[in-house]
Amino acid sequence: MSGLLRICTAGSVDDGKSTLIGRLLYDSRSVYEDQVHSVQKASRNRTAGPIDFSLFTDGLRAEREQGITIDVAYRYFATARRKFILADTPGHEQYTRNMATGASTADVAILLIDATHGVRVQSRRHAQIARLLGIRDYVLAVNKMDLVDFDRDVFESITEEFDKILPNANLHPIPLCALHGDNVITKSDRTPWFDGPSLLEFLETVVVDRNVSAKPFRFPVQLVLRPSHEFRGYAGQIASGTVRPGDTVTVLPSGRSTRVRRLVTWDGDLDVARSPMSVVLTLEDDIDISRGDMIAVGETEVGRRFRADVVWMDERPLDPARVYLLKHTTRTVTAEVDHGLLLNQIASLTVSTARPIIFDRYADNRGTGSFVLIDPVTNFTSGAGMIAEAVRDRAGASAARPSAAEKLARLARTAGGDAEAVEAVRKALDDLLR
Repeated sequence: MSGLLRICTAGSVDDGKSTLIGRLLYDSRSVYEDQVHSVQKASRNRTAGPIDFSLFTDGLRAEREQGITIDVAYRYFATARRKFILADTPGHEQYTRNMATGASTADVAILLIDATHGVRVQSRRHAQIARLLGIRDYVLAVNKMDLVDFDRDVFESITEEFDKILPNANLHPIPLCALHGDNVITKSDRTPWFDGPSLLEFLETVVVDRNVSAKPFRFPVQLVLRPSHEFRGYAGQIASGTVRPGDTVTVLPSGRSTRVRRLVTWDGDLDVARSPMSVVLTLEDDIDISRGDMIAVGETEVGRRFRADVVWMDERPLDPARVYLLKHTTRTVTAEVDHGLLLNQIASLTVSTARPIIFDRYADNRGTGSFVLIDPVTNFTSGAGMIAEAVRDRAGASAARPSAAEKLARLARTAGGDAEAVEAVRKALDDLLR
């Protein structure tokens, strides 16, 4: 099995995520000798034996002092069969936002459960976040099996409980002891009743569905290139799908249809381009296109209201009375939500934008189904969202109670571009907050 596999760990605090990754790196010979010597030195006066495997990923001083993971630690390694990117994410509830960040690009989630404690609240929360982020393949790693004498009943009880948390998911349970290496790289003699593959063997052979080139073509316009009156091109990165010269495409939100004339790159024209390539498209017809528009094939949603699952990452609570900046692909618009959230909370919200955006459901297309919310006063990326469905406007609803976003829509529409719109809204917000 070739190709790159992106993996994240998830689970409650002290379930052994960092230790498992450290053991995986150490036993697969993916750490240098100087790293090993450094960890051995740092492991003195600790209770994890001659090598504290968690120190291979827990690099921050605060992490080593407290014995917990705080930041997302990325590690790269390869075997003869596959290349991997591992994201070790924190289990503490306080750092849920960091877990969401690490899981956002993962193909497979390793969900760790401490066999002595069973499924805990944070274990459920992380499993739900991983599912919201579109992960479909999971390893249920039941760790610390040595502390329950490798009891098969404990393992099967936890597996049955997790089947209810993630129904219809591709769940692959494995009994582990990360500290001693049981079923991490090779099968363990202490689990003769387990007939599945070891963790590394499963990761080397799992087949994940991430062929974004087979999805409908989506091309958010990043820049309009006009070096001379003879050339007009539209630059950007293909979010999904494949395109060829001669293909019929639709420009959104205008709805105009045309054909692709050329696929231009620095190295010359291409006969075909696919996600995630960056190219310049030229079209058969002259159409008014600007940054933030979408060149697409097939049906997509164009609207100002939608339901989305939002992870709030700002210490300042999400306030439905405030207006935020919503960045979706290459378009930035003002937006508001229907109710508030606190730090690390996750909920389904209705989002209303001042101008239409072109989107798909996150379950169908990660690239065009995700967005971030930005505080216009601090420029802090306050939240991340996954679009669940479009919300159809009811007749007369806007006239009955204008939204805060609609009150600022005139400022955004009359601006000469996205930068001017952002600045105009920021000034208006400063006046409101005085």
